[in-house]
Amino acid sequence: MGEIVGAALVSHVPPLVLPEEIRRELNDGDDTTLFAGLHDLYAEKLAPVKADTVVVIDTHWFTTIEHIVASHDHRSGKYTSEELPRGMAQMPYDFRGDRELAQAWAAQADDRDDTWITAIDDPYLPVHYPTLNLLPFLQGDQAWVSAGICQTADEHDFMLFGELLAAAVAELDRRVVILASGGLSHRFWPLREFRDHEAADPDLHLRTPEACAADRKVIGHMLGGEHSAIVDFLPEFNGHSPEGFFGHYLTMLGALGGRDCTVTGTQFGEYEAVAGTGQAHIWFDL
Repeated sequence: MGEIVGAALVSHVPPLVLPEEIRRELNDGDDTTLFAGLHDLYAEKLAPVKADTVVVIDTHWFTTIEHIVASHDHRSGKYTSEELPRGMAQMPYDFRGDRELAQAWAAQADDRDDTWITAIDDPYLPVHYPTLNLLPFLQGDQAWVSAGICQTADEHDFMLFGELLAAAVAELDRRVVILASGGLSHRFWPLREFRDHEAADPDLHLRTPEACAADRKVIGHMLGGEHSAIVDFLPEFNGHSPEGFFGHYLTMLGALGGRDCTVTGTQFGEYEAVAGTGQAHIWFDL
């Protein structure tokens, strides 16, 4: 019988894979704490749990009519970002997949009429940087599986998707870590103002003070294990455009028990702004 042995909300922002010189140039001479934070999260939390598979809920992979899970045995290649090709260009990647887990997850929806999950192993299926930017920090010898964000899903749909992941894991001999790869509030500065707000201080560079306060409230609830309070806060938080409709967090939460989850979080690095958006790394011990 398998088990979920850890989970985390993690940032995947482009500065993580830029040279240190450029990271410091963007941040008034200081390095982002998110860089060391990911390395520390791996050393102190992810590596010790000895996961067989890492499941990434990828907030740049949008689907429409169903949830989709990558079911490849292996993926390798080079990645250039269509969004930021100047900074993320020809990045090599190479990782094992977990076809059995992906197919077991999809099979959980086979006899249901309230959700739909498809496992896809098309070799030309794109890979996105919320998955790939984590690899230099968090990749060991685990298999990696990415899942998309269904843009027609709501809070219930995302948490059910996570609940079915937990059911699939329970049927297999797997130790699984879930990474909710995405940010908090997610609004960028307009182009003509953008370069004035590339530093990390959220009090100066988050898109609005109200979004900053909302992010801090959500982080506080995560650290305190108050996940039901986050769900209750979603109608207000949605006004600050959380990344991926907050589906990455909600899917993770569904796998951890939904509203009943009281797992406390440990933060790695500081809460930071990146181009107006709110970012943090928070690990949940299970």
